[in-house]
Amino acid sequence: MSQEAIVSAALRALLYEVTVNPKPGLVDPVSNGPHPDMNAFMFIDSAVSLRAYFEECARLGTAFTGHDLTALFAQIRPVGVQAEKTMFQATRNTNTHKGAIFSLGILVTAAAYQGDGTTNELMQIVRQMLTGLTKNDFVGLPDKPEAELTAGERQFLKYGIKGIRGEAEAGYPTVMTYALPELRQSVGTINQRLLDVLLTIVRHSVDTNLVKRAKSDSIIDWAHDQADRYFEWGGSKTAEGMTFLHELNATFTERHLSLGGSADLLILTIFLGIREGILIS
Repeated sequence: MSQEAIVSAALRALLYEVTVNPKPGLVDPVSNGPHPDMNAFMFIDSAVSLRAYFEECARLGTAFTGHDLTALFAQIRPVGVQAEKTMFQATRNTNTHKGAIFSLGILVTAAAYQGDGTTNELMQIVRQMLTGLTKNDFVGLPDKPEAELTAGERQFLKYGIKGIRGEAEAGYPTVMTYALPELRQSVGTINQRLLDVLLTIVRHSVDTNLVKRAKSDSIIDWAHDQADRYFEWGGSKTAEGMTFLHELNATFTERHLSLGGSADLLILTIFLGIREGILIS
């Protein structure tokens, strides 16, 4: 893929994700879910504001000629910090895509560096880029003042959850082992296929946004059970599956639960699906 095509795939992935509905715990064109401060238009504004960021990631990936790929990650990290500021300007200080800025920026950079190659080879590049990420980011946390800890750092100290850093450092195993295979074999409309991919992600992941909202990691087992029930009812291609999904959407809204981490992994899966040519509108 050319740099332009990679950037286009990244933006499409952001826009596809917000369009999918009904998404429990997430914003879509029909419902704001448990996010009264957000709407689908805000996500569109946010996505559009990130074009220059992805263009810079693609440029840096293409231009990199070193052997230590952790140096490439070091180059894009401050670019991502600036992209967060751009996002907050576009959304009136609302966090719409902070997780996607991190993860999708990594995939865009790795894809541009790789040029041609398989998705498995792409993830080898990602793992090389992020070698030592969690060790380096979490060093000294026990001595850090409580007020200065991020939500992810608190969860690591309390539950041992490495969150998106751990997922990224391992080459996004939830995406590679579960979500992307589900997308490859899925049938139906794009909306149906991506709903099944999203619930596959929920079924097999630890969503740190969910833990944060519930204030307990026990919520993960409950979320896994709900995803199991969705597929037991037949998923997106049955009336029973969709009825259950609408009910689950209402439950997430009532309980103020968010699946923001799962949405980020859906975005990555969409990006890879576009890259593989298996998502065509």
